[in-house]
Amino acid sequence: MTSLNELAVEDASRLLQSREISSADLTEACLAQVDATEPSVGSFLTVTADVAREHARRADERIARGEATPLTGIPIGLKDIFLTRGVATTCASRILEGFVPTFNGTVVERLERAGAVLVGKLNMDEFAMGSSCENSALGTTHNPWDLGRVAGGSSGGSASAVAARQVLATLGTDTGGSIRLPASYCGIAGIKPTYGRVSRYGVIAFASSLDQVGPMAASTRGAALMLQAIAGHDERDSTSIDAPVPDYTATMTERLDGMVLGIPKEYFIGGLDLGVDLATRAALDQLRELGATLVEVSLPHTEYAVATYYIVTSAEASSNLGRYDGVRYGLRRGEENGVREMYGETRDAGFGAEVKRRIMLGTYVLSAGYYDAYYAKAMRVRTLIRRDFEEAFRTCDAIVSPTAPGTAFAIGSRTDDPLKMYLSDILTISVPLAGLPAMSIPCGFDDDGLPVGLQIIGKPLDEAGIFRVAAAYEGSTEWHRRVPAIAQRKSA
Repeated sequence: MTSLNELAVEDASRLLQSREISSADLTEACLAQVDATEPSVGSFLTVTADVAREHARRADERIARGEATPLTGIPIGLKDIFLTRGVATTCASRILEGFVPTFNGTVVERLERAGAVLVGKLNMDEFAMGSSCENSALGTTHNPWDLGRVAGGSSGGSASAVAARQVLATLGTDTGGSIRLPASYCGIAGIKPTYGRVSRYGVIAFASSLDQVGPMAASTRGAALMLQAIAGHDERDSTSIDAPVPDYTATMTERLDGMVLGIPKEYFIGGLDLGVDLATRAALDQLRELGATLVEVSLPHTEYAVATYYIVTSAEASSNLGRYDGVRYGLRRGEENGVREMYGETRDAGFGAEVKRRIMLGTYVLSAGYYDAYYAKAMRVRTLIRRDFEEAFRTCDAIVSPTAPGTAFAIGSRTDDPLKMYLSDILTISVPLAGLPAMSIPCGFDDDGLPVGLQIIGKPLDEAGIFRVAAAYEGSTEWHRRVPAIAQRKSA
């Protein structure tokens, strides 16, 4: 028998609204699963059990009044990058120690309004800078499929919490692949919406021209219900797009007849793991069986994406993180030695090695004499990458590829080689540079029993098209129904 915490969002929602289960019981099942698995997995930085129980009580009352939304009573977790009123928000950094926001971000407000139940805040790479969740200053998150492997980053806690069935859905952020990569490594669904589709108000900034909020869940339909609740214009975010939000679940079909899917030849690169290559090609065959037409497309500037990304994001990060100096937020060191010393000592003690590396790189590429050589050139290449996608979408409705070159790697195996770590994102990094939506869903397992992710890239604001492809594929396969053994551990 399936435990309550193992339910998909859509199934739990149906049972809640028919009052066959209560949010109180569902929430207690999730909290028990957190107690049973958290020592091994390390998804959470803060568990808000009292808040969750109060939210669940209100949700049950709301359901009884017949005022429920699809998310009313659903236990969720939030990456610790979202401002949550009265709940510590650290961005997994020592420099934000003791910081408790006085207001909620827009997406937190919208989830509260929908009646979701907040179980806690989730681990991440410090300031979202990382591909493995090993850069967190507050501990490493482990992959529920193999505790010796990474969960992916930077939204590693968000992915592992769903995979370990600690909560039913989560929110992450994606700047270069930080939703799709951990979703791929942990065998769940995760979508990065179009830049501007979801408000960034109340989200701690890493690289403002790329950061985007998105949901993660065990199923495509669950991710769609989450995105439905948080998408839409927000006048408090100047980059928010004022465009209608379609009914995402209404566009899902069992067949893909009439759809043309582009296969980028540059994404089937040398160095792709055999297990990833085999699983992806089998998934392409399945999409063809569902009625889709597959055509080859080219994204010729892909080879420059990693260098472009790290110049642009480091430049923006060096500016955004200038505000953390011991004056207004969290940690303060060296106050007794004067203001200048306080700035230096606070930032030295508060930031981890990866954050310092990117601040220095960003400061360098923005400095006099180097701006044109690096930052300005990177911005021109970014335009070329966006035009590659525009050209490809003249011949197809969506683009399909592997999410990552490999499956989850061993913890500690890449921490001494930043370049090797950066290359983990090579297949996800072009998408945010172009501002496009993209999703990862499970499409198989390698010989080590680790999940493989399939990436679906859409046209601007066409999240509905992505969900259509993902739902049809999920409906004809069973990969998304597999659950890691640790998630099946029953609490007393």
